[in-house]
Amino acid sequence: MQTSIRLEELGALIEGQHGDPFSLLGPHPIQEGSKHAVSVRAFLPQCSQAWVLDPTDARPHPMRKIHPAGFYEGFCNRPEDGTPPRYQFKLAHHDGQETTMHDPYRFPSLFTDYDLHLIGEGKHYDAYNRLGAQIRTIDGIRGVNFAVWAPNAQAVSVVGDFNDWDGRRNPMRKLIPSGIWELFVPEVGEGQNYKFRVKSESGVTDKSDPYGFAAELPPRTASRIVNLDNYAWQDDAWIEGRRDRDPLAGPVSIYEVHLGSWRRGSEPPYWLNYRELAHQLVAYCHEMNYTHVELMPVSEHPFTGSWGYQTVGYFAATSRYGTPEDFMYFVDYCHRNGIGVILDWVPAHFPRDGHGLIQFDGTPLYEHADSRQGEHPDWGTLIFNYGRCEVRNFLLANALFWFDKYHVDGLRVDAVASMLYLDYSREDGQWVPNEYGGRENLGAISLLKEFNEEVHLRFPGTLTIAEESTAWTGVSRPTYLGGLGFSLKWNMGWMNDTLEYMRHEPIHRKYHHDELTFSLIYAFTENFCLPLSHDEVVHGKGSLLDKMPGDLWQRFANLRLLYAYMWAHPGKKLLFMGSEFGQWYEWDCDQNLQWDLLQWDLHRGLKQCVADLNRLYVHEPSLHEVDFTQEGFEWVDCHNHEDSTLSFIRRAKNSDDFLLVVCNFTPVVRKQHRLGVPEGGWYEEIFCSDSEFYAGSNVGNGPGLMATDQESHGRPFSLELDLPPLGALFLKPRR
Repeated sequence: MQTSIRLEELGALIEGQHGDPFSLLGPHPIQEGSKHAVSVRAFLPQCSQAWVLDPTDARPHPMRKIHPAGFYEGFCNRPEDGTPPRYQFKLAHHDGQETTMHDPYRFPSLFTDYDLHLIGEGKHYDAYNRLGAQIRTIDGIRGVNFAVWAPNAQAVSVVGDFNDWDGRRNPMRKLIPSGIWELFVPEVGEGQNYKFRVKSESGVTDKSDPYGFAAELPPRTASRIVNLDNYAWQDDAWIEGRRDRDPLAGPVSIYEVHLGSWRRGSEPPYWLNYRELAHQLVAYCHEMNYTHVELMPVSEHPFTGSWGYQTVGYFAATSRYGTPEDFMYFVDYCHRNGIGVILDWVPAHFPRDGHGLIQFDGTPLYEHADSRQGEHPDWGTLIFNYGRCEVRNFLLANALFWFDKYHVDGLRVDAVASMLYLDYSREDGQWVPNEYGGRENLGAISLLKEFNEEVHLRFPGTLTIAEESTAWTGVSRPTYLGGLGFSLKWNMGWMNDTLEYMRHEPIHRKYHHDELTFSLIYAFTENFCLPLSHDEVVHGKGSLLDKMPGDLWQRFANLRLLYAYMWAHPGKKLLFMGSEFGQWYEWDCDQNLQWDLLQWDLHRGLKQCVADLNRLYVHEPSLHEVDFTQEGFEWVDCHNHEDSTLSFIRRAKNSDDFLLVVCNFTPVVRKQHRLGVPEGGWYEEIFCSDSEFYAGSNVGNGPGLMATDQESHGRPFSLELDLPPLGALFLKPRR
């Protein structure tokens, strides 16, 4: 029996450039007269001789080498029931060893038409269970099904440890018209590295897997085969409780952390493992009374100095700190100890690293072709094409992936403002208006709305947080009311105004009083989170402590006052690591935090102050229950700019439960400072930022004082207080 093969097709296959390898390789039914058989073809450059092992015939069938590069053809019987033959190959290698192997080209596609349709429509929200490297058992044979979207590629091969990185041995088939290339490779297992070798008009490039679940330790760039379903989660109680609670009704105090520099090991590369970090970080969060940790991006990134914000492996937890199971343990341990986990997510842009998404199939695939839409002028990165269904599917599936596979409690979306505006950081002529002539990026807006809808639908009780720095309306309002649908929005206006005010020498603050009070004009237009994040302590800005004016004592007093004002102000809280104990140096991702500073009283006192503010915040309903409506806040006196004092009341859902907050932004002790209060009786001083426990001067009002029936500030009762220098007081009525 003979079969005909076109020489040009055979040449393309041998060169690793054949776009349809299944047309040549694998089983092909043939008929000669009345005899039915199957022609089996294989490209086996690693062997000197090959046989077909037919389970219906005890004899090995020798294969004929029809090309010296290693193209073989043999024959086996065609099963009478019409099913595909279940043959194997026996191989004699050049070194004399003999092995057997299953033929990747005898297995059918694992994609259904429905899968391909959903991906093409941008609605396959768990595409991470189809694309990438999926460990599968087919016909009793375990292996990996590789799949990658590269519609404009001429040919794609999977290369890796399992085929000696030979792009000729495992060419993939293209599923028309989806543009997805697929191949099941038997007997490939966990831990092996791989890439996709993409042939296009512009050349041949090895690409990391966009849907890869793990990667080599940078600077190496291959993807790694892992099974994400092996870990035995123990956080069922946390997940069940999360479903039943409104995350915004309770306290949300977030400790923002960069895992590579929070604490470091003693030997290169100095990174601790996710499991070590879990135990140390949870213990510290308990000590400091934080409710959540927010991790700067843990998705794989080649450049450590990008802090994770230049992501290449969107589905891969960075290997710097361990394996995917190690990171699962991190989240699981946090949950079992009552700490929520929020991740930074970066759908606004991606880097130009050649092994990543850029020009993935030789054309602008994930990015816009037009540089006015596809290049980010500030960061030198590329912008996703939010209008392309498969790209939207990639991003939406990625967001849901972290909730599904890693049980995270929230995503903080980086650089939302840059997504919303087509003219972001661009001059006239450098941007393209939308179809209505406006500056709004309609594709990005639609994507963000769909992201929020799907996250909140599929994972109730979780948080989505927008880093959005403009006056865009309704960022944290439901999509059915025209909003973007986020749970929270970072209050960048509060952060900028407050830090600007605190930089002023106290003698000048009376001229800038409105920088403190302005935030309450718009405080309830969004669900706000108050951030003092990593962005405020990098790029020459110095540390928070370094921003404070005055001598050493005054700097610490100012920072304690800032934190007290922040924790009392409406809105959820976020503080970057190191700021809680007064890091002096600007943050450096390659250096340990300055933990040694805690040998000094002022630093220990600041740290204790933050811990106590968090404890009060968690246990006092008035500080967290009504953050987003006017009912939770009322001014007592916001007009005393001459003395640079502020006083206000925070109320819980039960309006009888309230705190009086008083702040003195000068180093002058204000004796007998009268303030109106809603009712008479005893007011306990439950917090004073000037306490000796915080290395303050201990000016205050003892355990508390009685309100008198002297009217003040339009209220029937009043207190006569001693206000500490650069200090804040919290007082609570005890009935």
